[in-house]
Amino acid sequence: MNANVMSALAEPNRLQIVELLRENPLTVGEIAERVGLRQPQASKHLRVLSDAGIVEVQAVANRRICKLRPDPFEELDAWLESYRHIWEERYDRLDDYLQELQSKETGKQE
Repeated sequence: MNANVMSALAEPNRLQIVELLRENPLTVGEIAERVGLRQPQASKHLRVLSDAGIVEVQAVANRRICKLRPDPFEELDAWLESYRHIWEERYDRLDDYLQELQSKETGKQE
C-alpha cells in the first residue's frame, strides 16, 4: 500500500475533492466552488492528489479537467481485502462461540 496515497487522502479537503470526482470529472474551478476553496488552494490540493497518483489532470483549451485514476483505489482495495479475511475469520469464531454458549444455555433450561 502506497503511504503517499493514504497521506493525500488524510486531509479533509482532498478527501472531499476525491468524493466529488467519484461522480464525474470536474474542472478546477468547479472543484474550488463546490469545496468552498479559492482556486489556488484547490490547485494545491489537486497537485498533492496528482503527485500521489490519485487524480489525473487534462488540459482542454484553457480549462483543466480533473478525474480519478483507478489504480490507487484498486491497490487500496487489495490492501483492505487482506484485513477483511482476518475480520471474517474472527467473526466466524465469535459466531461459533456464541452458538456454543446458546446451546449450553438451552441445555440448562430443559
